[in-house]
Amino acid sequence: MSESILQRRVEVQGLATAILLPSVSVFGAQAEHRPDTVGPLTNVVGIGLFARAVLTLQRAGIRQLIVLAGAEEDQLKQALGNGPRVTIPVRWMPIREFPLDDSRTWEFLAAEVRGFALIASVNAVFSRGLVERLRHDLREGEAAVVAQTASRRSELVTSGGLRLKVQSDRLTSFAPAHFDDSAPCAAELVVLPAGFMSSSWHTPNDNSRLPIRRWLERAAVDGRVRVVAAEDKRGTWYQDVRTLSDVPLAEKKLFNSLKGETESFVDRHFNRKLSRWCTRLFLAAGFSPNAITIVAAFIGFVSAAGFGMGTYAAGVVAALLFQLAAVIDCCDGEVARLTFTESPFGAWLDLAMDNVVHMAIFAGIAAGIYSTQIGQPAAWRTLACGAVAVLGNGLSFLLVERAQKIKAAGGWRTSAHAAWSEFMLKNVASRDFSVSLVLFALFAKLEWFLWFTAAGSFIFAGVMLWVIRPSAVIATKI
Repeated sequence: MSESILQRRVEVQGLATAILLPSVSVFGAQAEHRPDTVGPLTNVVGIGLFARAVLTLQRAGIRQLIVLAGAEEDQLKQALGNGPRVTIPVRWMPIREFPLDDSRTWEFLAAEVRGFALIASVNAVFSRGLVERLRHDLREGEAAVVAQTASRRSELVTSGGLRLKVQSDRLTSFAPAHFDDSAPCAAELVVLPAGFMSSSWHTPNDNSRLPIRRWLERAAVDGRVRVVAAEDKRGTWYQDVRTLSDVPLAEKKLFNSLKGETESFVDRHFNRKLSRWCTRLFLAAGFSPNAITIVAAFIGFVSAAGFGMGTYAAGVVAALLFQLAAVIDCCDGEVARLTFTESPFGAWLDLAMDNVVHMAIFAGIAAGIYSTQIGQPAAWRTLACGAVAVLGNGLSFLLVERAQKIKAAGGWRTSAHAAWSEFMLKNVASRDFSVSLVLFALFAKLEWFLWFTAAGSFIFAGVMLWVIRPSAVIATKI
């Protein structure tokens, strides 16, 4: 059979089913009950580990979830019901009725799975990108084990933890946690072909609680177990959460993974570093992303009013307030991504309020400068410049909104148009000018800022119109 036919079969069957084990380790270790241990309901950035795992899998494209739950089943159901909406079907299978050491349980699961199953415990947080990579890199008849880098000492690896012996990207065997501090650790995230769970893979008189490790060891002999490294830089990260001391590490990992689609230089190196402190406060206070958007907009409007006063001190304070608004404006997206509450309306509201605030800022600066020039022959020029800046920003907003709709519909005429749009949105349509505004205010040159803004907004609008017009015309015809 040709490789292309095999690949098409994998794509049809795919990895659409996940099996969660809230009570036990994937490799058979029982959940520990020490004062410092955590459980599936332990909160990490406001969401329990179990609910976070379910929502991450849902966002990564998993379309069916099977939960082999113990005594905590009712609590887990309640946690899912109280959190963000779960849209994929969740099937609950009590362990007391479907014992994990019973081959019939796994044969039943094999019949429910088409192609591959992702099997995971919930004592960890992991990225959507890691699951997407596992789904993309499927190979027919092969399993996959996620490996963590050996950055922690052996004694900190969970009881019953495993080190991996790897050759190239293939698992050769498992080893105890104390085997070699430089060897990668097995994560609680495994991809198995459905055939591995069938009766032919079960060994009579095997008393192990979970047969997954045995299946992987058997497949490793034939070189059929790939090792997939979890990597922070590639967005495929994984973090164990076994004890209370692991919770801050997991939260740090989540915060470090935050990044907007159009991350600018100032956002990346300044605003994000400050916004994460504010985000923690908003999460603790229970603010929704849309509420944070309104808070940032309110501060922006106060800043605009300050510019309208026309004094030097008011201008400096207003510029600093606008910089604060830019920092808080990062928080709505961070809270949305951390709590799985992103929405098309929230994204539109954020974009719309940003532009309304910008227009208010330009109008406020123009009014403030005009108030100091009343009676002068050329005072009208300041108002005209402010009007041009407001009009240019409004036009830019409409064009950016149009570009995002074209991108969402996959309607770019050429890759060059898509690249230009991405460049403009990332490097020009950003909050970076908030820093320059502070400098212009400190040097009492707000009029210069207004002239630059008026010219820049129309240049930006002209470039965006040139970029999106061909694609917009095609989209209209279709």
